[in-house]
Amino acid sequence: MRSDIIFMHAPSVYDFRKKPIFYGPVSDVIPSSPVFEMYPIGFMTISSHLEAAGFKTRIVNIAVQMLASDKFDVEKRIAGLNAKVFAIDLHWMPHAHGAIELAKIVKKYHPDSLVEFGGLTSSYFYRELIQRPEIDLVMRGDTTEVPTVRMMEVLEKGGDLSTVPNLTWKDRDGHVHENEVTHSLQSLDEVMFDYGTMIKCVMRNMDIGGALPWFGWDKLPLTSVFTVRGCSINCAECGGSHYANGKVVCRKAPAFRSPEKLAEDMALIQSYLDTPIFIVGDIRQQSMSYAERFLEACKQQRIKNHVVIELFNGATPEYFKRLDSVFEGGWSIEFSPDSHDEKVRMALGKGYTNEAIEKTIPAAFRNGCSRFDLFYMNGLPYQDRESSLYSVQVSERLWASVNREDGLFIYNAPFAPFVDPGSRIFEEPEKWGYKLRARTLEDHRKLLDNPSWKHVLSYETQWMTRDDVAEVSYDAALVLAQKEFEAGRIDESVKDDRCERTEFARGLMHKVDEIMLIKDAEERDARLWETKDEGTRMMNSTIANKKDLDWDAGSIWSNAPRVGIGLLKSFFRK
Repeated sequence: MRSDIIFMHAPSVYDFRKKPIFYGPVSDVIPSSPVFEMYPIGFMTISSHLEAAGFKTRIVNIAVQMLASDKFDVEKRIAGLNAKVFAIDLHWMPHAHGAIELAKIVKKYHPDSLVEFGGLTSSYFYRELIQRPEIDLVMRGDTTEVPTVRMMEVLEKGGDLSTVPNLTWKDRDGHVHENEVTHSLQSLDEVMFDYGTMIKCVMRNMDIGGALPWFGWDKLPLTSVFTVRGCSINCAECGGSHYANGKVVCRKAPAFRSPEKLAEDMALIQSYLDTPIFIVGDIRQQSMSYAERFLEACKQQRIKNHVVIELFNGATPEYFKRLDSVFEGGWSIEFSPDSHDEKVRMALGKGYTNEAIEKTIPAAFRNGCSRFDLFYMNGLPYQDRESSLYSVQVSERLWASVNREDGLFIYNAPFAPFVDPGSRIFEEPEKWGYKLRARTLEDHRKLLDNPSWKHVLSYETQWMTRDDVAEVSYDAALVLAQKEFEAGRIDESVKDDRCERTEFARGLMHKVDEIMLIKDAEERDARLWETKDEGTRMMNSTIANKKDLDWDAGSIWSNAPRVGIGLLKSFFRK
């Protein structure tokens, strides 16, 4: 079936199945695998706007299908697709290799189709991207739903692409044109967040596997709603900070979704799926008034799905009591202080104290919190080995502050693999004590082709080399496992298994280091291939138990009756 536009998501490295790669712990604390097969939410919102305008869309997650089967033939799959435009996301920097390789394959089999790139990384490196022969269009910005509809209308009617805001494009003679970024919504109320559109498109295209947000989502689904695009906070390492948004997508201020619309989004999800709903962005970021309006709207909508909220700083018992009075299906918290060393955290731009963290955790559990995930990182400004280990050693005190049965999960992982383009650290690395090994898109592409996660790291700091960041990440994992055992949260066999995996991963990293010193390319490659099976086996849960990140939810198949009822209701919904 021909589509007007197909949204396609690439693996981080193409073809990862045919390369000896030791990924290490780079994705231990996110839902997807080291292949980074999770596509951005923009696929759904842009598709919703296009479908409403009469265009046929489709999502094809190539990365998920490659993970699902070693026999999956990427070129055959792409050759069998049919669309006027193939839209490939380069939203996150780790896709710098795979996204461009997919673009080459699209052009190979569909030379008359147009290849479009979009996302935050595309917006930063748009001039470098548009020079590539396989790329025809680059859409810049973070609210590109309306510009994409306009682009498709122009392409369909043979109009002038210079009228499409935010678009960088090539004419028939190959000349490059840059349209200014003039479309940047001040409110997200105009954006359609409709999971129903995705469900209908999947049914029309008869392709559930190709549309999965990440591998395994069908068995343990998690949905999300967005409070905001942009941010009011200026974390130095973040490519989504206030500073980065101004530089990359010309956003002067955050664009919030109204509290009432946000609650409607959650009610719509609830009508289709009984799955946890992750609210992206602290609902207090705009104001406490915004948070109160949102909670009141959720109460009126009777949100019964489990809800996961973010904290950008500490919170009071009163705030948690209010959450507990609203969310009938329970609620959990995600909190990323990044470091328990206040000097490090303050340098990053997170202006809250350890006291705030240590009061927040027990207050949450005393007032109904089901689960609390806390995240720390290694490789930050002013962070040396002692500072990194302090963040996991303090877990002893944090676990002691709550009951043993309380679901407090503490994670520690390397700041990897890249410093975000557009972040304050990326733009002024020396100021923050960083030395960057990659500045251009091509630099990052080359790094991704390395056989070990340590060699992919794009930075080192004046406090820690790449070797130091890698070693302390494994050391911290051992300390954290021991502390979790001593706190009575895991038994000795689980602790021993995690420590054994950690040391095995460290040994595999050292083995790859030694192989990389071999000067003869043929011998070096042969030795690297000997590590392939071990590297694949260590893809997930390298230094943490990745299953801890799973949310207790029924599969999409158990939700089938609700999906059917939701679709029926959607035909009568205005």
